[in-house]
Amino acid sequence: MDINCKKKLAAKLSIISNILLTILKITTGLISGSLSIISEAIHSMSDFFASVITFFSVVKSSEPADNDHPYGHGKYEDMSGLIEGFLIILAAIFIIYHSVKKIISGSYTNTETGLGITVMFIAALVNFVVSQILFKTAKESNSISLYADGQHLRTDVYSSLGVFAGLILIKLSGYSVLDPIIAIIVAGYIYKTGYSISKQAIMRLLDYSLPKEDIEKIKKIVKNYSPAVKLKRNGIKARQVGPTKDIDLILQFPENTTICKCHQLCDTIEKHIQEIYINSSISIHSEPLCYKKNCQKTCDKNFAN
Repeated sequence: MDINCKKKLAAKLSIISNILLTILKITTGLISGSLSIISEAIHSMSDFFASVITFFSVVKSSEPADNDHPYGHGKYEDMSGLIEGFLIILAAIFIIYHSVKKIISGSYTNTETGLGITVMFIAALVNFVVSQILFKTAKESNSISLYADGQHLRTDVYSSLGVFAGLILIKLSGYSVLDPIIAIIVAGYIYKTGYSISKQAIMRLLDYSLPKEDIEKIKKIVKNYSPAVKLKRNGIKARQVGPTKDIDLILQFPENTTICKCHQLCDTIEKHIQEIYINSSISIHSEPLCYKKNCQKTCDKNFAN
């Protein structure tokens, strides 16, 4: 199956699972009177909106470059990741606010735990399976939006398990005050995940450089073709744009290298890099190894003659 089809299918699966779990949690929360379950429903609702955004970004980012977007549509995925991160943070703040408010007011209600325990276990299981599919597809396609959506659902797994364990404690102890306390703990974890996703998306939107290990791998590839070619000092720029790695290189060749040989080496190096980074766009600028001011003047004279 084409990778773009896989991405769209994974995004659709996330939408369907999120809307079903949101309905199930809201219904259970209202029946049981549990704030932690209602908080989970709010979390799933933010997951649903995030999955819709993810699907939109996946569809847009798969479109080819055009006159208005000559470098492609990869930034849609980065923007999607940022919006998802903010949605997670807002959901966490909302949960904390209402939980603290309930603790201060002391308005605890008897929580019907039996139904909630069952629903939370089912929710955790479903979200785990769907998040695994999203992570697998995100890794294959290098998609930050699918990765963010997977992280979104993974937080739901842990938060559902937290509520699941809390409801069991409430059932055993009879202390309903545990309900909003558990909701706050879950919200803290949700906030941390939202912050991490937002930070990563912002770094990509601001064209932050690829990690050092990726830069070193690219340098090592070029070094394999020495002394026929040399990477110019500070002659590498690389960034992540949606699912694509943009890599710019300045390579230096001995002055006796023919244009044909230079072109052949550039093609070989480009293919070698793309074997490691399959979804990458590589631009190579070539220069003579003796490219200095005095040499340039001599070359200009020879060219004029």
